[in-house]
Amino acid sequence: MTDVATTESSPPEPEPGVDAILECTSLSRDFQSGETTLHVLRSVNFKLYQGEIASIVGSSGAGKSTLLHLLGLLDTPTEGDIFYRGRNITRLGQEAAAKVRNREFGFVFQSFHLLPDFTALENVLMPARIGAGSLQWMREAGKLKERAENLLTRVGLGERLSHVPSRLSGGERQRVALARALVNEPAVVFCDEPTGNLDSKTADEIFGLIRQFNEELGKTFLIVTHDEHIARKAQRHLHMSDGRFVPAG
Repeated sequence: MTDVATTESSPPEPEPGVDAILECTSLSRDFQSGETTLHVLRSVNFKLYQGEIASIVGSSGAGKSTLLHLLGLLDTPTEGDIFYRGRNITRLGQEAAAKVRNREFGFVFQSFHLLPDFTALENVLMPARIGAGSLQWMREAGKLKERAENLLTRVGLGERLSHVPSRLSGGERQRVALARALVNEPAVVFCDEPTGNLDSKTADEIFGLIRQFNEELGKTFLIVTHDEHIARKAQRHLHMSDGRFVPAG
């Protein structure tokens, strides 16, 4: 019998001719709990393709958020490799990894992660301000502010620029978070349970915005979710269980 910890897991792929923008090979993540080793991700192979919306669905503990965090360089794997545009980014130093996260990737989380004392506009601008550094910020602040305002307008919050998060609904906060994820014009946006705190109508509206940015700007999205309804709206719909990809159903 094959040891499940070393069984490779690969999901279905789209038609030939589409380039992979992000790829992992034999990716595993173990966590130690006392003397017990928890195999949260088990030798996963995965390709995310340029310009697609891919969703990964699974129960809590399936490994989907762990995979997203590894691909987004928010965590490091126990084994395996991650490639972005063909470059191995698995073991970058902290500074180099931070630059990739800031310039190439965007993130949307279930709990929004907005700074409570900052306005919607200031929250959206934060990644741009961090990534620019003081001198570049002085030169480009006006352009970056205009970009942030345009993004907030596109997500329907043009009249809420000066509102702090406590004055926004859950759906509005997630719209701010989506605009923030896009402000540095990333190639890939990672969404970890982006509709988990929202009612079904608002969740559909958020996914509609994701589809809009995918179609109009060519952004690539990877969404992990418990919500089959949202997951099935993606162009590629994948399932995980026990740290591996499994066939649907």
